[in-house]
Amino acid sequence: MPIDVVPHRPILGTRQLRWHDEAACAACARQLAAHAAIRDAFVTLHGPLGAGKTTFVRHLLRALGVQGRIKSPTYAVVEPYELPGLAVSHFDFYRFADPREWEDAGFRELFAAPGLKLAEWPEKAEGVLPVADLGIDIVPGEDDERVVDVVAMTARGLQLLEAL
Repeated sequence: MPIDVVPHRPILGTRQLRWHDEAACAACARQLAAHAAIRDAFVTLHGPLGAGKTTFVRHLLRALGVQGRIKSPTYAVVEPYELPGLAVSHFDFYRFADPREWEDAGFRELFAAPGLKLAEWPEKAEGVLPVADLGIDIVPGEDDERVVDVVAMTARGLQLLEAL
């Protein structure tokens, strides 16, 4: 019986962090926002409901200069943000059900354009997403603590990993 080989994305580096509270999450977001490589990165966020994926994205967007309300794109699938010289697309694929939605929604064009792309629940769009530069896996621990595994899958991701 043949064995199915499932290709995985290359891993160039990893780091495990502990966020003891939301302030630690915000500090991590500020570190990433300060690095020039974030401006054209694709970052995926993994973790169960309530892990803090959207909270991290909000802190990152604030650190990049987004003013006003930052909404979760759970129902819209994508929320765009325009900053001076920077386009940001925040995706939430939790309700993504059909890969045809990818083409119909114009996501191929969004991913081909310059700018920061942040994707929650990327596993729901597996097979249509490009390789992420950086993967962030957030696991709730005791109280407000989060165990965070950060994985670099490209040279850009490695640069961002080194910023943490």
